[in-house]
Amino acid sequence: MYKSRQAQTAGERRRTAAAYVSRGIAMPGPGMTEGLSASVTTQNKMTKNHTYGGQTMGKYQLAVDVGGTFTDVFIFDEESKKISVTKVSSTPHNPAIGILTGIAQSAVSTKDIHLFSHGTTVGLNALITRRLPKTALVTTKGFRDVAEIRRGTKLDLWDAYADVAPPYIKRRDRFELVERVDYTGKLLAAVDEAEARELARLLKKRGVESVAICFMNAYTNGVNERKVKEILQEELPGVYICTSSETLPEIFEHERMSTTIVNAVLGPILSTYIRNLTDEMRDKGYEGDVLVLHSGGGVMTSETVPKFAARLASSGIAAGAIASSYIAKLCGYQNAIGLDMGGTSTDISLMYDGDLRITKDWYIEYGYPIGFPSIEILSIGAGGGSLAWIDEGGSLRNGPQSAGADPGPACYMKGGTEPTNTDANVLLGRLNTRLLSGQMTLNKEASRHVISEKIGKPFTLSDEEAANSILKVANANMCDALRLISIRRGYDPRDFALVVFGGAGALHGAYLAKEMEIPTVIVPPYPGITSAMGCLLVDVRHDISKTYLVNAADVTAEQLESEFQAMEEEAAGLLAAEGIGGEEMKLVRYLDMRYSGQWRSLEVAMNRPIHSLADALERFHQEHQREFAFSSREQSVEIYGLRVEAIGLVPKPNLPRYEPEGTLADALTGYRQVYFEEAGGYVATPIYDREQVPVASEFTGPAIVEQLDSTTVIPPGFCVKVDEYKNMILTYGEAK
Repeated sequence: MYKSRQAQTAGERRRTAAAYVSRGIAMPGPGMTEGLSASVTTQNKMTKNHTYGGQTMGKYQLAVDVGGTFTDVFIFDEESKKISVTKVSSTPHNPAIGILTGIAQSAVSTKDIHLFSHGTTVGLNALITRRLPKTALVTTKGFRDVAEIRRGTKLDLWDAYADVAPPYIKRRDRFELVERVDYTGKLLAAVDEAEARELARLLKKRGVESVAICFMNAYTNGVNERKVKEILQEELPGVYICTSSETLPEIFEHERMSTTIVNAVLGPILSTYIRNLTDEMRDKGYEGDVLVLHSGGGVMTSETVPKFAARLASSGIAAGAIASSYIAKLCGYQNAIGLDMGGTSTDISLMYDGDLRITKDWYIEYGYPIGFPSIEILSIGAGGGSLAWIDEGGSLRNGPQSAGADPGPACYMKGGTEPTNTDANVLLGRLNTRLLSGQMTLNKEASRHVISEKIGKPFTLSDEEAANSILKVANANMCDALRLISIRRGYDPRDFALVVFGGAGALHGAYLAKEMEIPTVIVPPYPGITSAMGCLLVDVRHDISKTYLVNAADVTAEQLESEFQAMEEEAAGLLAAEGIGGEEMKLVRYLDMRYSGQWRSLEVAMNRPIHSLADALERFHQEHQREFAFSSREQSVEIYGLRVEAIGLVPKPNLPRYEPEGTLADALTGYRQVYFEEAGGYVATPIYDREQVPVASEFTGPAIVEQLDSTTVIPPGFCVKVDEYKNMILTYGEAK
């Protein structure tokens, strides 16, 4: 079972890992279906006992999504199956304060929480604001400028005046040592110990807080990196030190160096953050692990965070993708697109055949890639606060500029003077002027004024036509992004469901689905808190990878099996170190493959144990055909890399099913004039309180459904059904 780290000795961890590898237990196939059923079985066992390392714990599962503006709290009571949500202001100077405030407002005792998982923007904000510790890079002589040369590309290739952001470590803090390892891993020149100790004294004099070590070809042999790390640890006690051979032992020096640098600059920040948060939770009575969501769609414990800090650079964003895929599966869909629309941006993810798309090509700032596997998420500047403006050619534009939370949209009456999507929704009657159960009041006339002055009069449009045009441009931008993640990847959006959430997702979801011909829209029970819920739906996860260049025809199944077994032993050791017992461990193998002569590779799942490469080769050809509209079984294929995905199961909430109670009429709070272009103007539209809408309800648009954290717009022609989990399922053209 999932034992606490304190209750499991180092010897037990090693024996657990070795026993697990020797048993050869494998995840049943590359899909998620088998894994989910196994997770539910384990969850039921663990939830029933509430026991960790011999200690009886509380009954609540807590998930927190720490955003830049709000901290969302999702609490699941395992005994009553009740869900409660809380939304409080974030405290950027100390995120733990916002978390503890949210828990306090929920009226749940910290002592009664037995599982706490959260996503955080601490790493993201540190990189964006460049508030980083003094960090040094140690690299091979002659290579200290790799971090600045990058790949020589720019985000906007044709803008001669746009510069890529400067590297995270300045040139004066990048140092060189004489050493050399060739491409086969043969040691040609060992590190000179005296030179390394002299460098250590210089770093100490400069007050360095963190060091990244990245030697050329260290991915094949990290002996020189390990030696320098040992010397620096002796000379610089308390300084955070990481090596590229431990962080990302893969080919391509820029990507490996960039990932190691990001890991080094975030290591001290996130180590301090997680230590302080853990201490705060301990003081309040919480005895379990503080789990943190990482970009790959798993969680790490406080012990692992310092080692792989770069994985938390996009911690919170992945939670929404995980939640949307889970909700889609509850509704019976294996193909789904998640759309998380907040105040500033929209994050889009895609699940195909039960699996979220994974990428290793991502970054926080262009030019500085992070090589850890991450859920593929496409973010665009489209949110409730996105500004509507007119460009130099006289065309109406929307975003990516945003009014943010301060001053915010004009209707907030906090000084905003530009029209936003929120102002347009308020003017058209789609958004109530009283939000958050009356805690927030919006000024409709302020919205009308800025829309009329900035958009209506220049285009000679009525106020309503101008507001409607603002939303149509915003929807067009989001549809473009939906095409990028679906059609451009070889997926037909008509084969998917659209899961919309975030504070503003449900306002626009129906129109996006209609434009993209997506047949089904799913609105979760708590759209504004969905990302927080995603933090409870993940397992502990690590990814072990290595470069392995060989022609597929020249390698035997036995050779690959040996390589994977060595990687699995390391992966199982990581899970054991986090308190994961053998029964809760699952390992999945992947091969990176490509046609000979190409540099783009595709990842395919590998059977375990390996008897033949035939199945993997066939999957590669099929995936290449779908992704690039080309495949050739006559062309030779080479293996580029190996990866092992190590999964440790943790308890997950078993969301309750509801029985119909009351009638739809009980949920009707009144009518409001709402503008719908397709209906010819304003329509007296029924307004429903979502908390009172019973399951199994069916009704048609136009309608507005309001709740604490979001508002759902149901245009004319859409039919709504409420399932047993209280998800609203919208379909177009089925109205009776």
